[in-house]
Amino acid sequence: MATSRPIHSFKTPCEQCPLRPLPHFREFSRDELEFVSRFKRGELAVDAGSTILVEGAHSAHLFTVLSGWGFRYKMLEDGRRQILNYIMPGDLIGLQGTMQHSIEALSPVSLCVFERDRLMTLYNKHPSLAFDITWIAAREERILDEHLLSIGRRTALERAAYLLAFLFERGRKLDLFNGRKFIPITQQHIADTLGLSIVHTNKTLKKLSERGLIRWQERGCEVLNGEELMAIAGWDGLGEGKRPFI
Repeated sequence: MATSRPIHSFKTPCEQCPLRPLPHFREFSRDELEFVSRFKRGELAVDAGSTILVEGAHSAHLFTVLSGWGFRYKMLEDGRRQILNYIMPGDLIGLQGTMQHSIEALSPVSLCVFERDRLMTLYNKHPSLAFDITWIAAREERILDEHLLSIGRRTALERAAYLLAFLFERGRKLDLFNGRKFIPITQQHIADTLGLSIVHTNKTLKKLSERGLIRWQERGCEVLNGEELMAIAGWDGLGEGKRPFI
């Protein structure tokens, strides 16, 4: 589990957080920024492919993703995996305390680390931040609703189009692409998200590629036409304005 690794006291000052200038996030008040700066213990760096949190473990910390991509998942006893959702900068993880799922890094990930024991201080003295945590949890539920709809009712082509459009839209709002719209996932990740076999997933992605919507590469997918992916999935997009983060 990531919390067994050293938490570096060196940290990016909250005033200089690279997420704050992004128009996707709401601004902090001066009091909120001062509290979060004190609330933060340090930062944690995790390599691609490493486990950040393990299902069943208790975490003494909360984490906000500062940079990188990862995913939440559950495993069956026979090794079958279901990917539940993907984590990106600004996402809060570890809120459950005793984890009901595991989290793995898709790329190198850096995390802001917060002490769980101080969470009640946040609720008692900063109700606006407490509301933000509630908003973040509710947003996660809404995203999972859409994922469940996709697995339950969308066709394989619609599922794949939705997932790639969803990841593309999130990455675009977070300015993660730097001109190259590259999502760092493998076809196995997509199969484990969509509930499809790897063979079925490969055939489905090939159809999207033949339409010129994506370009599959060695360890990731480049989105060439996000709007058309959304149209195929019948998905209207994230539909959210400025969002909070801790």
